[in-house]
Amino acid sequence: MDSGCTSSVATEPIGSRAVQTRHTIPTALVLLLSVCCAMSVANVYYAQPLLDAIAADFGIGQAAVGAVITATQLGCALALLFLVPLGDLVNRKRLICVQLILLAAALTMTGFVSSPLTLGIGMLGVGMLGTAMTQGLIAYAAALAHESERGRVVGAAQSGVVIGLLMARSFAGLVTDLLGWRSVYLISGLLTIVMLIVLCISLPAPRMHSVKLTYPQLLRSMLTLFASERVLQVRGTIGLLMFGAFSIFWSALVLPLSAPPFSMSHTQIGAFGLVGAIGALAAPRAGRLADRGLGQWTTGAALVCLLASWIPIGFMQHSMLALLAGIVLLDIGGQAVHVINQSMIFRLRPEAQSRLVGCYMLFYSAGSGLGGAASTYIYARAGWAGVCMLGFAVSMAALLLWAVTLVFAQARTRR
Repeated sequence: MDSGCTSSVATEPIGSRAVQTRHTIPTALVLLLSVCCAMSVANVYYAQPLLDAIAADFGIGQAAVGAVITATQLGCALALLFLVPLGDLVNRKRLICVQLILLAAALTMTGFVSSPLTLGIGMLGVGMLGTAMTQGLIAYAAALAHESERGRVVGAAQSGVVIGLLMARSFAGLVTDLLGWRSVYLISGLLTIVMLIVLCISLPAPRMHSVKLTYPQLLRSMLTLFASERVLQVRGTIGLLMFGAFSIFWSALVLPLSAPPFSMSHTQIGAFGLVGAIGALAAPRAGRLADRGLGQWTTGAALVCLLASWIPIGFMQHSMLALLAGIVLLDIGGQAVHVINQSMIFRLRPEAQSRLVGCYMLFYSAGSGLGGAASTYIYARAGWAGVCMLGFAVSMAALLLWAVTLVFAQARTRR
């Protein structure tokens, strides 16, 4: 093992007292972490159903407004590179509190921006701090959980993420219709201050591994993780493609639904996120299957759901029921894959969980950013059919990658 990833934590058997103290996490704490994950991640996704309102406010064309999503995802990438890994180095509770203060400031700034440039800076900050909070909370939950329940606990936290990113669309649409898109960010800033107070009071002191690294060494050690951990490489690439497909759909959906013949309001468009929240039901179940050693085959089934979802989604112009069925398949498949990916990756190195989640979520950020930019570009040139063909192709690539890597893994096991 490279020295950049080595910690001084003593090795302890599974049955040791230190591990047993983490065996059962109180249900109330798991619920709190899940709710805070939902509130944090929502900030990253508020902009998706508001692209037409933002474009009208700043005079941005349909093909270019996807850059708002790209700026947010760039902030996500910066957080994953420079902020999330800090959880392996400093007290996680203090880090979370500082990030919440900065997030409240970024949200307030975004609510008062007056130009496309300041809008981009605000979205960058919201994406950075919203992501740092979300992934920091997930790593915090994984660190508290015993290995035998880690999939379940991470799945519960991830179900909060699913609900947050989907409810964000409903909340943003409703608030925009009533008060304008800027109020979405100002209200979220107030909610973030409330979350800061609750977490400062309620979070237990985290169990810290003694990682004797400087901050530059900590960042360099992420390169070692990328280069040496095959599970991270494979699962990260599958995640990139899955999140790309996810972003292709949700980033482009507002454009046809807000135009004739649908001419839906932001509240109506945001309500589609409520249907997608059914995907949250898949997250804890997928985590339990991963705990039982069934992660690979559950991944395959989930990716088939992801691929199949584009067939009913493609019939949106003819049937809203088909669109709703496609959303359910898309979200169940995507969230199951995401939870299993995280569960597998968290098992690699307990002393590097924040860095591992940062590395993995860099793939997510790349997929979401590229998917969001590509979907609005394709929609402007090929319409909804082009978006669906793009999403189908990306989903097929994810399924093929899983199948090929599984065959190679089984071949190595037989040797």
